[in-house]
Amino acid sequence: MSLRPERQAPPEIFYNESEARKYTTSSRIIEIQAKLTERALELLALPQDGAPRLLLDIGCGSGLSGETLAENGHHWIGLDISESMLDIALEREAEGDLLLGDIGQGLGVRPGVIDGAISISAVQWLCNADKSCNDPRKRLKCFFGSLYRCLARGSRAVLQMYPENGAQLEMISTAAMRSGFSGGLVVDYPHR
Repeated sequence: MSLRPERQAPPEIFYNESEARKYTTSSRIIEIQAKLTERALELLALPQDGAPRLLLDIGCGSGLSGETLAENGHHWIGLDISESMLDIALEREAEGDLLLGDIGQGLGVRPGVIDGAISISAVQWLCNADKSCNDPRKRLKCFFGSLYRCLARGSRAVLQMYPENGAQLEMISTAAMRSGFSGGLVVDYPHR
């Protein structure tokens, strides 16, 4: 069994130029990202009035999820910590606005302007203390607090993740609830 990426290095180091290119050109990854993003859109339960929404793609990487958001008629802002991933998104002419930043330091988005947020495989990275200054609980608190504030009233966030264990899932859930989120957990593929 391979070592989890978040155990190998911090995301801004792990997703260097080589790894970012490999990730973005893998037909398997492209298919998985599209399916996970479609499922996230379904769970967002956006109004079906045909109006485009402004969505936040947290951990947008090279823009694979953003492609699916755009194909569904939405505008999107992507945020990622890996400059290499964002460089590839620019090369691929991603349709969204791209921001370089560490979600554990907050999102830096104005309050109440986002109609929905998705994150595909990014939140679990906040659970690692890969630097002496990183406290997972503080990083999760900062992330969820800023996410809660940037969402428009009644908007939802769908965060797809791969928690390492029950304790990690509990830490993430607790941080979300303390920031004002309610809702639930959906387990789609429990045996993968």
